[in-house]
Amino acid sequence: MQISDRDWQAVVREAAARAVGEDVGPMDVTSRVAVPADVRAMATLVCKEPCVLAGMDPAEAVFREVDGTLRWSAKAKDGDRITVGQVVAEVEGSARGILTGERCALNFLQRLSGVATQTAAYVEAVQGTKARILDTRKTTPGLRALERQAVRAGGGFNHRTGLYDGILIKENHQDLMAPGALKDAIRRAREEFPDYPLVVEADSVGLAVKLLAEPLDRILLDNLTIEQVTQVVEKRKTLDARVELEASGGVTIRRASELARTGVDWISVGALTHSAKAIDFSLDVRLLS
Repeated sequence: MQISDRDWQAVVREAAARAVGEDVGPMDVTSRVAVPADVRAMATLVCKEPCVLAGMDPAEAVFREVDGTLRWSAKAKDGDRITVGQVVAEVEGSARGILTGERCALNFLQRLSGVATQTAAYVEAVQGTKARILDTRKTTPGLRALERQAVRAGGGFNHRTGLYDGILIKENHQDLMAPGALKDAIRRAREEFPDYPLVVEADSVGLAVKLLAEPLDRILLDNLTIEQVTQVVEKRKTLDARVELEASGGVTIRRASELARTGVDWISVGALTHSAKAIDFSLDVRLLS
């Protein structure tokens, strides 16, 4: 589920306000005692390593939250490939305001650019195949919408937003079902939520083959070997089944490449968000006369 531009802006403002509230509290006491109130400055936000950029909206929102008179000028946009030393934005105005917003703005840029860069690496690994890279719900609490956008900036796709907009019957659900109850759960899902994506997890080739005959949108092949995934893909061809196949479970970049070559449609990767390396950014400031 994609959110509207209006809702996105609300998410960005709320995230920025939360971050500033956490970091600044009632007052930036250091800037207050060290920098006169009337001093003006120009700051440049500089990338220190190659990356795919993400987080520009919340970074801008931080400075607006700190001081609405600060002037933000973007020099790049989310999804751009950034080189070492490249300036991605400039901020002009109160020196106190700039210094107060510095850390929160950089935190958003480094975290979200890390997600976008990690995603881009996985997307590159499956190039030349039909497989597409999906994120998961393994996101930073409170930052899911921002991290999902960063995944898109890196060329990936979003899974369900949460537990409310898609049905995924996982192994733990199945373990709590009576024998034979899975088929009935699939039927109820289609009847009660006909417009919702319906996915069922399979942890064996046998279960996956049975599910190929069910009215599903997708079968999630979890922690199967490359050979097992290949068997399911071939069986789908034999049966001329229309259900899509998604592979998941400990997916490294190398494994993503191997899975993609089996013919699966989707590869879901928790590491896009839970293990992305932060990208190094700095803020360089100079006085204005």
